[in-house]
Amino acid sequence: MPRSVLDESQIHPAIRARVAGHHADVVADVQRAIAQHAVVVVGMAQNPHPRRARRLLQAAGIPFHYMEYGSYLGEWRRRNALKMWTGWPTLPMIFVRGQLIGGADDLQRLLDSGELKQLLAKTP
Repeated sequence: MPRSVLDESQIHPAIRARVAGHHADVVADVQRAIAQHAVVVVGMAQNPHPRRARRLLQAAGIPFHYMEYGSYLGEWRRRNALKMWTGWPTLPMIFVRGQLIGGADDLQRLLDSGELKQLLAKTP
């Protein structure tokens, strides 16, 4: 699945390290959580969609790890690093067995179709 990403040759050498390291700690935190948990939900305070995703998982009896980064009024730069890393523009970001499955609507579709249980049943 190719997606348009600016080629490194088009980034001036003086800022490449800054681009590569933009809130790398946040990305590393999420990567660690994805490696340790079958389901990870990344969200933010005040946003109803991450809350909906958590409720869907709870109702289905599926354990998950939740990570929250700020609210509408703060930490948007930290969340932006996750958006640039994944290419996913909104929250929540839901990962199942290390794979980004999308947001709350996508989670609902996978629950309804039974595909989420199939993904979880796969050996990591």
